[in-house]
Amino acid sequence: MRQGGDRARAGVYAVADRIVANAPRIPVRDLAALRKQFPGLGPEEIADKLVAGAANGTSTVGAGVGAAAMLPTPPAMPTELAAEIVGVASIEFKLIAELHEVYGVRAPGTVRQRATVYLAAWAEERGVDPTIPASVNAALNVRMKRELRQQVLRRSFRNLPVLAPFMVGAAIGASMNRRDTKRLARKIRKDLRDRQVPWDALPPSPSTQDAS
Repeated sequence: MRQGGDRARAGVYAVADRIVANAPRIPVRDLAALRKQFPGLGPEEIADKLVAGAANGTSTVGAGVGAAAMLPTPPAMPTELAAEIVGVASIEFKLIAELHEVYGVRAPGTVRQRATVYLAAWAEERGVDPTIPASVNAALNVRMKRELRQQVLRRSFRNLPVLAPFMVGAAIGASMNRRDTKRLARKIRKDLRDRQVPWDALPPSPSTQDAS
């Protein structure tokens, strides 16, 4: 039992580390790019589009992993689950970062620093407040990794039904991921509306190619 617990803990840490490593590489559209892609739409309308796209994306990931569980060997099942969590985290990270852009609450710093802040938002399921230094600084320390690992663990338990037999697992995975992504988006948007900055009051978007 002790060895099994150690392996499970190591697995959670590995998934969390993969999510941290991937985050700065995920392309995030800034406000200018989003407004160009969705001309004539306001913040809420663009946010609706982003949430719908992300929910479709995580639903597809869940269905794909559920289908892959049709012929699993026991050692492969944790791998399938880890792949789903990393895939869903990547989609939801991008959604969170772009929602912050849409609501005019962009995190400060370089690409890597912003990625760390948005990962903290994903782990805590809340929007960040860049006007309060403590909220940003807390995201850059050990606390963020601890909360990220706890989120991965919660997702692991929640997503176990995805590994049910073919079609059942696919349907469950698609439905659960869509529901969870929409629930996360509602919580993030509620926080961001309270801190929203009008577009005409924002400084120019920084280059997405700034130093990390």
